[in-house]
Amino acid sequence: MKRIAFTIVLTCCTLVMAAQDAIRVNYSGTKPTITDFAWAYLFFDEENEEECDQEATADVENALMRYRQGLQQENGAKLIVDEKNGYILYEWYYDHTGSMKRVEMCYWNEADGKHKLFAYSSWYYENGKPGQGQYDCLTFYRYNNATKKMSMIETPGFDVEYLETTYTLPRVGKDIIVNKWKNGKKLQKTLKWKGRRFSLQ
Repeated sequence: MKRIAFTIVLTCCTLVMAAQDAIRVNYSGTKPTITDFAWAYLFFDEENEEECDQEATADVENALMRYRQGLQQENGAKLIVDEKNGYILYEWYYDHTGSMKRVEMCYWNEADGKHKLFAYSSWYYENGKPGQGQYDCLTFYRYNNATKKMSMIETPGFDVEYLETTYTLPRVGKDIIVNKWKNGKKLQKTLKWKGRRFSLQ
């Protein structure tokens, strides 16, 4: 029953996100930073967001606002913004439960020199293992350098798995690590970046 409810909520959120218009990425300077992409993604069309979208990203939005205002993060929250490597990590630790929410965001420069690929990854863990959180997801947006807008796209080159599986985005390098638990053991595979899509190695 829990899995059915999870699937329904995930489908609801995915359909709403897919129906959105292209997202404008505002920035100063010659090109957008990871903070610009994250801000555009998290705060796009807040007034018309469905409740599931608001709940899924509210804590990350709060952390990013605190970062921009130079404020200390709330207890239990950890935020790393690495502008140089185009990477953001947010973690929220639940008191005394061994549970954690982990969110990563990053982007890649595509081989054609005209686009960038932005990724948002969110996973819930219980005692270091996937907890099948309500808002687990890995989504991708393609950014057009000319229009300064990004639009949601299908996962480039692979299918996202949700059962006993999580994904680690790159802070250094370009490849995504697939973490899969089987019989209590953690197995890892690599999704190699090919300039516009990924290939499983």
